[in-house]
Amino acid sequence: MLTIILTTKIKKRMKNSITILLLLFAVTFSSAQARKWTLQECVEYAVENNLTVEQYELDLENAKIDKSDAIGNLLPSLNGSGSASSNTGFSINPTNNLPTNSTANNISISATSSITLFDGLQNINQLNRAKLNAIASQYRLDDLKDDIRLNVANAYLQVLSNKEQLKTFRAQYAVTEQDLKRTKELVESGVLPRGDLLEIEATAATQEQQIINGESQVLLARVNLAQLLQITDYENFDIAEDDFDIPPSDILKNSPKVIFDKALGFRNDIKYSESNVELAEQDLKIAKGAYLPTLSAFFQYGTRYSDVTQIPDENGVAYTPNLTDQLWIFDGISYGAQLSVPIFNGWSTRNNVMRSKINVEKARLQLEQDKLDLENAIQQAYVDVRTFEKAYIAAEKTLEARTLAYEYAKERYDVGLMNAFDFSQAQARVENAQADVIRAKYDYIFRLKILEFYFGIPISLN
Repeated sequence: MLTIILTTKIKKRMKNSITILLLLFAVTFSSAQARKWTLQECVEYAVENNLTVEQYELDLENAKIDKSDAIGNLLPSLNGSGSASSNTGFSINPTNNLPTNSTANNISISATSSITLFDGLQNINQLNRAKLNAIASQYRLDDLKDDIRLNVANAYLQVLSNKEQLKTFRAQYAVTEQDLKRTKELVESGVLPRGDLLEIEATAATQEQQIINGESQVLLARVNLAQLLQITDYENFDIAEDDFDIPPSDILKNSPKVIFDKALGFRNDIKYSESNVELAEQDLKIAKGAYLPTLSAFFQYGTRYSDVTQIPDENGVAYTPNLTDQLWIFDGISYGAQLSVPIFNGWSTRNNVMRSKINVEKARLQLEQDKLDLENAIQQAYVDVRTFEKAYIAAEKTLEARTLAYEYAKERYDVGLMNAFDFSQAQARVENAQADVIRAKYDYIFRLKILEFYFGIPISLN
C-alpha cells in the first residue's frame, strides 16, 4: 500500500514537472515569436553574421600571418639533421678513407644556422608592407561594414514605409465600409440611385486590392531585410512597429565642403585607398632592393660515429672508441659568410621596378578618384536632403489640401449634392496624397541618415 502511494506521488510530481517545462517552453517560444527587431539590432546582427564580413575577417587573419612571416625572415634559421646507416660489403672506412669489405654502422649529427645580414633592406620593407597590409585589411573590413549598415537602414526604412502605407490602406477601407453601409441604406430608401452604391462598392474593391498588394509589399520588404541579416525564418521575422517622425537634425547647418573635409579624416574607403598607396610604395622599395648585394652568414656544427673506426691509444695500439667518445673526438664547426652580387638577370629586376612605379601611380590616381567620388556623393546627398525635404513639405501641403477638399466633397455627397463617382475621385486623390506623404517622409529620412553618416553620425532613428 505504501509503495502504491509513493508511486502515485512520484507520478504527480513528474506530471507537474512536465507541465511546468511545457509552459516554460511555450512562454519562451511565444517570446521568440513576438520579438520585434529594432534598427540598431538589425544593423549589429547584419554586421556580425554577414558572410562577406566573415570572408574579409579571414583575409585580415591572413594579413596578420603575413606579418608574422615577415618578422620570421629577420631572424636566424636553425636546422638540425641526423642520419644512421649500416653498410655491408665494400665501403670506405671513415677513419682512414681506405676501402674495406665489412659491415659498418655509422651515425652523423649536424646543426646549421644562417642569417641574412643585408639584402637591400628587402626583409625590412617586407615587414613594413605586412604591417600596412594588416591595417589596409582592417580598413577594407570596416568599409564593408559601413556599406552593410547603410543597406540595412534602407531596407529597414522600406519595411516601415510599406507598413505605414498598409495602415493607411486599412484606415481608408474602414471609412469606405462606413460609407458603403450608409449608401446601401440610402439606396434602399430610394434617396440615392443604385449607381452610387455600385461606385462605392468599386471603390471598396479597389481598396481591398490595395490592402492585398500592401501586405505583399510588407512581406517582400521583410524578406529583403531578413536576407541582409542572413535570417531564413521569414514568416516570424518582423521589426518594431513604432511610429517614426522626421528626426531632428542640424546636418544642413554644415556646408558640403565642411562635411567632405570631415569625411576625409575618418571614412574607411579613403583610409583603404591611402593604405593602398603606401603598400605600392613599399612594393617599389622591395623591388629596388633587388639591385643591391645580399650578404649572409652561416654556422655549422657536426659530429659522427662509426663502429669500424679505429684510432691509436697512448701506446699506439689501435682501438675502436665508444659512441660517446667518438662524438666528442670527431665533432667540429664551420662558419663563414656569403656575398651575392646581382650583375645581370635579364632585366627582371628593372622591369619589376618599372611595374612597381606604375602601380604606385595607379594607386595614387585611385585615391584621387575615390576622393572625387566621395565629394560627388556628399554633394548629391546634400542636394537630396534639401530636395526630399521640400518634396515632403509639398506632399504634406498637398495632403492637407486634398483632405479639406475630401471633407467638403463628403459634406456635399451626404446631402445628395455630389454623385458617388465624383466623391470617389475626391477620396482617391486623398489616398494618393497620403501615399505620397509616406514615401516622401521615408525617402527624406534615409537621405538625411546618409548625409549624417558621411559626417560621422551613427545610423539611428532617434
